[in-house]
Amino acid sequence: MVTEGLVWLIIALPIAAMLVNGVLVRAFIGSNSPYAGYITVAAIAGSFVLSLMTLNKVMSDGTMHIESHDWIAIGGLNLTFGLLVDQLTSIMLVVVSGVSLLVQIYGQAYMHGDKSYTRYFTFMALFTASMIGLVLSRNLIQIFVFWELVGVSSYLLIGFWMDRPSAAAAAKKAFLMTRFGDFGFLLGILYLYSRNSSYMDIPTLYHAIETHEVAVAVATWASLGLLAGAIGKSAQFPLHNWLPDAMEGPTSVSALIHSATMVTAGVFLVARFFPLFEHSDVMDLVALIGGLTAVFAATMGLVANDIKRVLAYSTVSQLGYMMLALGVGAYAPAIFHLYTHAFFKAALFLGAGSVHHASGTFNMNYMGGLKQHMPRTYWGMVIASLSLAGLFPLSGFWSKDEILAHAAEVGTTTGSVVLVLGLVAALMTAFYMFRAIFLTFHGEWKGGGEKEEQDAEEQGLPAPVGNAHSHFGESPWLMVGPIMLLAVLAIGIGFFSNPVIDVGSIDKHAFAHYVTVENHEVFPHDADGGHSKADHAGAAPEFNSIIAGISTVLALAGIGLAYLMYIRGSISPEAMGARFQPIYNLIFRKYYFDELYENVVVRRGFYKYLADALRWFDEHWIDNANVHLSNWVSRIGKSGALVQNGQTQTYAIGMVVGVVAVVAAFLLWG
Repeated sequence: MVTEGLVWLIIALPIAAMLVNGVLVRAFIGSNSPYAGYITVAAIAGSFVLSLMTLNKVMSDGTMHIESHDWIAIGGLNLTFGLLVDQLTSIMLVVVSGVSLLVQIYGQAYMHGDKSYTRYFTFMALFTASMIGLVLSRNLIQIFVFWELVGVSSYLLIGFWMDRPSAAAAAKKAFLMTRFGDFGFLLGILYLYSRNSSYMDIPTLYHAIETHEVAVAVATWASLGLLAGAIGKSAQFPLHNWLPDAMEGPTSVSALIHSATMVTAGVFLVARFFPLFEHSDVMDLVALIGGLTAVFAATMGLVANDIKRVLAYSTVSQLGYMMLALGVGAYAPAIFHLYTHAFFKAALFLGAGSVHHASGTFNMNYMGGLKQHMPRTYWGMVIASLSLAGLFPLSGFWSKDEILAHAAEVGTTTGSVVLVLGLVAALMTAFYMFRAIFLTFHGEWKGGGEKEEQDAEEQGLPAPVGNAHSHFGESPWLMVGPIMLLAVLAIGIGFFSNPVIDVGSIDKHAFAHYVTVENHEVFPHDADGGHSKADHAGAAPEFNSIIAGISTVLALAGIGLAYLMYIRGSISPEAMGARFQPIYNLIFRKYYFDELYENVVVRRGFYKYLADALRWFDEHWIDNANVHLSNWVSRIGKSGALVQNGQTQTYAIGMVVGVVAVVAAFLLWG
């Protein structure tokens, strides 16, 4: 029997692990104690078990109705906090705790020997607790608190190796860029609160939208604020370029950020407030931002040489797919893709860490020939890449094609545009993922980290950070085991969670039906008992063989092109780069967004113009005003001092002048 106390325990366990590791283990055992890993793994394993129990409870009995508790009561401000355990929450709890558990197990081997091992697991426990708190929150203020805790946790983990300038810079960049989105999120909350403070409670807001109490204009302005927060956290265009730099943290951190926690928070936010967005006029904007981001990020993945950055661009692109889906009303496909993506993307990042463990580098130009030395990592990454590329019958095929099929069925101009963008992104995804596979595992060994370090020294460049030692061999089982398990999930969890036909005891479209038809508060039934809103959100889509065929052909074309370029050598990548040099440079430099933000907006716009203008105003007006005021007061004081000379006649004259002034004032204004 799942009670409110057990649900609170899901978040309490990782918080307890954070406190025990951060206070007791670090103080009394040491900064690199293996017990820190055991404690975090045990706590998150407990959260995962309780999450499965919660999922089973919601599947059998529906949404858990838990009363809110008083939180803040100051004057007219009355805020509550509580738990919202519905279908979306139950899915997210399993994804967050399940993927986090595998990442923590992996981290015990990957971070072995690190001098700050205890601090790492302390921060990871905080990170997991923050995301769990976010998905469980019942009201907007509570969401915002955990939203910021997720941001703080990511800052601490991206900059975990704080002695590396690149890591410190990446952490600051992520923290500051997401703050712009968070500012919009906060404005949206304040605007919604100004309309009606009861709207802070999410079920109350759902009911107000259903009864048309919330005007379209109110929903639009509030949705724009929430969308800004989602764009920042989920690294959507134009706040996308912090995410690739976030690779400076440990690879296991990247796996958690990119699969189940921080970057999915933005997609979750839009999904949580889907009725508000659907009631507003911003759905087309959401779809277009998602479609543009899907292609925009995929182009940068085509030319990146760092394997983790390739995966980072892939994450941004796939998040674009999810936003695209939500924008065209495909709620169920969006959540389904978030669900499947968590598993194959975590497998890919953990695989990248395993490759680094063997090669001593993340630069694919110094890898090659690793297939025979680490076959388990190889096949795990190949399976996850095929799933990401959307090939039948792997998980990514079912979730991504549902998004594309829904976009095709919408029948609007926006739907047609984002469908084309999604198909183009599918082609690029297959190409850059198998470019990474072929460069990493096939061909000849190119020297690894030692060769990269040597070349940097010869060229007078800074030495690559991190461990440059390479050795041929498979990673420890604590690293390989989670990769293989995630690869297995990448094969079958898509079809068996949401089959297009009845499979034994699993009903057709079980996942989609669960998150829509059974979620009565988000998708209320019609007056006649029907569920047209849920159907419109993708509760029971028909399999679109045409879209599936087109996307599969494009994916195979992308894989084939990568094969011709990097295995057969029929097409020279160098020749292609030289032929399209301007385009290549534009993409390789990430469309110069870093230069635009850092040089034009920050250094020139903020510092040179705004800050310099404020400095000039301060020096010439504020400081001068102080000087003039001081001089004026000093002169008045000196003049007044002349009157105080001890002569009786001077005092008499002063008294007469004062009396005359008082009488004159009385006559004029009395």
